[in-house]
Amino acid sequence: MSKRLALVAGFALPMLVQPVSAQTAPAPMVAKMKALMASPAFAKAKTSLDSDWDRIVKDLVTLTEIPAPPFKEATRAKAYAAMLTEAGLTDVEIDAEGNASGIRKGTGGGAPLLLVQAHLDTVFPEGTDTHVKHEGDKLRAPGIGDDTTGLAVLLALVRALDRAGFKTKQDIVFAGNVGEEGPGDLRGTRYFFQKSKYKDRIKQFISIEPSRESVTTGGVGSKRYKVIFHGPGGHSYGNFGIVNPAYAMANAITAFSKMQVPATPKTTFNVGIVEGGTSVNSVPHDVAMTIDMRSESKAELDKEDAYLKSILQPAVDMENKARSTSRGSITYTLQQIGERPVGQTPEDSNIVRVATAAQNVVGVTPRYGAGSSDSNIPMSLGIPAVTLGSGFPTGGNHALDEWVQVEKAGTLRELQVDLATIITLANGQ
Repeated sequence: MSKRLALVAGFALPMLVQPVSAQTAPAPMVAKMKALMASPAFAKAKTSLDSDWDRIVKDLVTLTEIPAPPFKEATRAKAYAAMLTEAGLTDVEIDAEGNASGIRKGTGGGAPLLLVQAHLDTVFPEGTDTHVKHEGDKLRAPGIGDDTTGLAVLLALVRALDRAGFKTKQDIVFAGNVGEEGPGDLRGTRYFFQKSKYKDRIKQFISIEPSRESVTTGGVGSKRYKVIFHGPGGHSYGNFGIVNPAYAMANAITAFSKMQVPATPKTTFNVGIVEGGTSVNSVPHDVAMTIDMRSESKAELDKEDAYLKSILQPAVDMENKARSTSRGSITYTLQQIGERPVGQTPEDSNIVRVATAAQNVVGVTPRYGAGSSDSNIPMSLGIPAVTLGSGFPTGGNHALDEWVQVEKAGTLRELQVDLATIITLANGQ
């Protein structure tokens, strides 16, 4: 996932920004949740999760070692579809976008459904060594935390539901989706809500990501552009004095760096990649910069977008006036390469209160926050959505030495929270 990391309760919380004070659910809701989690059926589910621990870890290792670069998740999706079938889901498929999903039928005759998913893709390019290294109670490998932990957890939750004999009113679709990471631009989740056979039935959404004791209620929006500056190019000595697209880009970067943004709602911008040229002794014919802009506010994100577009032509004009255009002028091309919508699930909404109540029952006062994840899509559509934790302590997300701590007690506690939340929501409560 594209993210910043904040530390809450000692664990890395992907995507979480500006967490607010710890939260508690209304007392009647906590009481109902407490009754569910104290029931004989839930005790069986807890036993299932406990006895499944070694299998959860095994699934985590197996899936991690199947590479899933952006846009190349097919091999992992095929393996995951087989695991979903083995876990007992029906109508298992890999859809046209590459998402692997299956359904757990409810008793309500196929009305609204709950979609629960974790993403298949990682940030790492093809050829990355994904072999898992065992170091005491830590497992290290690229992508092992983000979001392979979520994939393994989903399988365990399905098995626990079946072993405990839980029936829900609503159908539940469990999915490993593609395209959550940067260049994927949430394409897997967009497909679910725009084109899939479930698109008109999804009324609630849960994304599972590597964290603990958090409920992500806001979707940080983003816009990403690649700006290419074009020029005639030439020899650095023989054509000295002609316009240079690198200088035009420098003008644009300088102006971009002076953009004023508010601290609240948190709004950011960055030039992440600069590239171009052919040799040290050539005036480049093309150079480019890749830009990321983010905000918790759609209005502020739109302001950033307008500001960027307002500075590009002046940056080009400045260079065209500064040097000779005898061989041609500087121009630019603006390419949008990504956009994630801003979204928000109100903190007093049922889905947030249910997730909070489950945390409260196990002794946790979760923190709410905003982030950039698959939940952005349903949030932007006004569909109740939250991102919950897979429970494993993780670190180094998006780094080659990414790690997961195999810590049973705390992880299973988080899985109980996820399970109780799913059961309650799928029963329309």
